[in-house]
Amino acid sequence: MIEVKNIKKSFGDKIVINDVSATMKAGQCNLIIGASGSGKTVLMKCMVGLFAPDEGDVLYSGQPFTTLDREAKTLVRKEIGMLFQGSALFDSLTVEENVMFPLNMFTSLSHKQKLDRVNEVLNRVNLVDTNRKFPGELSGGMKKRVGIARAIVLNPKYLFCDEPNSGLDPQTSLVIDKLIKEITMEYNITTVVNTHDMNSVMEIGDYIMYMYKGHKEWEGSNKEIIFSKNQRLNDFIFASEFLRDAKDMRMLEERGKIPNDRNMDDMLK
Repeated sequence: MIEVKNIKKSFGDKIVINDVSATMKAGQCNLIIGASGSGKTVLMKCMVGLFAPDEGDVLYSGQPFTTLDREAKTLVRKEIGMLFQGSALFDSLTVEENVMFPLNMFTSLSHKQKLDRVNEVLNRVNLVDTNRKFPGELSGGMKKRVGIARAIVLNPKYLFCDEPNSGLDPQTSLVIDKLIKEITMEYNITTVVNTHDMNSVMEIGDYIMYMYKGHKEWEGSNKEIIFSKNQRLNDFIFASEFLRDAKDMRMLEERGKIPNDRNMDDMLK
């Protein structure tokens, strides 16, 4: 579990994060959403220690993180996996070498033990027999899966994903969402996803926090978000006419106005 308590962060005179608190539980996908400039990326960087908040604290499994010394923070960071927006693979290294990189940095395992672990996580993300390939030989979705494999190779308790579906087509995005969700549940990881992908929100959003101009505007689940009465949140989510129509249909279903098992033929009659 990760607890964010009254985090504030400014750059000069500009307040970027203003008194944000949240509780993100293990075994669920915790999504931070919001428009560009809402502060969601800065909040994530405060959570992993890339930025020091001006006020407040971040607790990992009850342990205060922001006030720890450098050595103690390093120990916590060993339990954190990170999937970067652009995957951030080393172009000059093979898939095997990319995934093994954290093991080389943080463990004293033998090469065979490292290789066994690399093959285990590559198998988990459905990338068997890709060890010798280079990032330039991979599709965008494969690069994301290599990034996920590298992020979980140290068996982290916490997983951060920054815009995991950026640059991917809708079908590949669904594959990545499903993989993140499955891994989160399998290993009981506290997963934090920074995204603006509404498909991700509806598919894997166990907990969702909507940021607006640096503060927490709304929080809830993907089951609750569609019925939100928060106008700013609704304007953000249902920006397209298609999504507004989908919301109207969902609300009619919930109220029993139309059957849940309707099919396309029924809708066209």
